[in-house]
Amino acid sequence: MAEVIEISRLALHDQVVSRLRTMLVEGRIAPGAKLNERELSEQLRVSRTPLREAIKLLAAEGLVDLLPNRGAVAVKLTEADVLNTFELLGMLEGMSGELAAQRITEPELAELRALHYEMLACFSRRDLSGYYRLNARIHAGINEAAKNPLLTSTYRSVNARVQSLRFRTNQDEAKWKRAVADHEAMLKALEAHDAAALRAVLIAHLLNKRDRVLALMRAGEVYPQATHL
Repeated sequence: MAEVIEISRLALHDQVVSRLRTMLVEGRIAPGAKLNERELSEQLRVSRTPLREAIKLLAAEGLVDLLPNRGAVAVKLTEADVLNTFELLGMLEGMSGELAAQRITEPELAELRALHYEMLACFSRRDLSGYYRLNARIHAGINEAAKNPLLTSTYRSVNARVQSLRFRTNQDEAKWKRAVADHEAMLKALEAHDAAALRAVLIAHLLNKRDRVLALMRAGEVYPQATHL
């Protein structure tokens, strides 16, 4: 019985983390907004304890800032933060691609191919939320195929802080189509085990994301008035 209870607690924890992460990434909790524990507890139908545990984990991931006298706040980056983060992320993505092309196994490649076609189906349906989740899994899968645990942990930490910004860049149809074309090129480079090609397309893909994020920020379209949740 104790083991069943423990599994139930773990499942609840994972569910709360997943739902709260999605709310942050998709902007349902606006960047800069304070996370209101009472309202979130009611919305997610959980007690404060698992909610606080989830917030701590998402703070460690970089999606939440824990500020003195303010509590938990959805991360809000400046232009300088974006430039610095994407600069480092480009190096990490490029290295991931180069190593993955050399080290990926056939089962790993088959899984990424399946995720790619699922992602294309979401694109066809204009299901941005589903597309983004699969997109993120593909990037993570390429990183994991590099088989460098230190690279993976660093990549996850840095990437987490710009997840919500990356999500917003595909809300423009032309930019979304370009991102899909980039992913087609990534898959071809992986299948050919072409390290240089995969490195190049991943870095170019990320720089396009960076430029789109900066354009949206300067147009005032990234950070609308924060709502408190």
